[in-house]
Amino acid sequence: MQHVAAEAGVSVSTVSKVINGRYGVSPETFENVTAVINRLGYEPSLVAQSLRNTRKRVIGVLVADFEPFSTEVLKGAADAIRGTGFELVAYSAGGRVDEHVGWERRYLSRVMGTLVDGAVLVTPTVTDVQYDGPVVAVDPHTGRSSLPTVASDNLQGARLAVEHLVGLGHRRIGMVTGRPDLISAELREQGYREALAAAGIGVDESLLRLGAFDPDVAREAARELLTLPEPPTAVFAANDSTALATLEVAAELGIDVPGRLSVVGFDNIPESALAVPPLTTVQQPMRQMGHDAIAMLVALIAGDGLEDTHVTLETTLVPRGTRGYVS
Repeated sequence: MQHVAAEAGVSVSTVSKVINGRYGVSPETFENVTAVINRLGYEPSLVAQSLRNTRKRVIGVLVADFEPFSTEVLKGAADAIRGTGFELVAYSAGGRVDEHVGWERRYLSRVMGTLVDGAVLVTPTVTDVQYDGPVVAVDPHTGRSSLPTVASDNLQGARLAVEHLVGLGHRRIGMVTGRPDLISAELREQGYREALAAAGIGVDESLLRLGAFDPDVAREAARELLTLPEPPTAVFAANDSTALATLEVAAELGIDVPGRLSVVGFDNIPESALAVPPLTTVQQPMRQMGHDAIAMLVALIAGDGLEDTHVTLETTLVPRGTRGYVS
């Protein structure tokens, strides 16, 4: 502001009045100061503004890490923020291992009340957070809570995946599961079990392996399944990263997909369509989840009520090249 004032030949208080739209500045001075601001590329500090103003006009999206799921959610958040008058800040600590549980409390303490008017938490590990401002959770680990939430129908999505494989004639269907602390992973395993039971197929516990939504863990899990004396003819992976790791292991072992093995993932991240062969998967509307979470948060900041504080979006099957009939 001092630099702008010196360039424009006015006082710092005059620059402040122009920036904040206050009275007491002539039209000629306003135009002069504005021209200098534009020429210098000056932007007022969000933190400094927040010390003066109650409303920051900034929304935060807080993630544990920028992995495929959260990145797609962020794209939807960016879609929704347009035209609202708010700016968007994404915050991540880079997936530090010490932040694995309870990271949202630490993140919120850094940004809420000083930098943002409200926040979207993506896959929070806890939802009993109380901060000075509205918070919306996307795909919370603990399921529904007192916080407004947006999630997809994980249970039905898993059923769709396994029902599809059953319809192709598969009876030995393995699963590489997700993280046990996530409600979404729990529901996907439940859907797997329910679909098998509905088809009259008993669950063979030896065909389940923990993948933990971690590609390295998933590779070992897939290797164990595919090297069994009687391996599964199909694998349902709890997310696409796990499914892609399963395809890599199958290729290393010389197992033809989909000739000898069918694989179905969950998420429909962009990489799934680029796999060789392209991955059959369950699409959860990740971008829509981000979009709807921002819409809910903007309404809450404005003081508007929500018709539904817990939104569950539909999942659909996306058939591609990794599923085949049992020969």
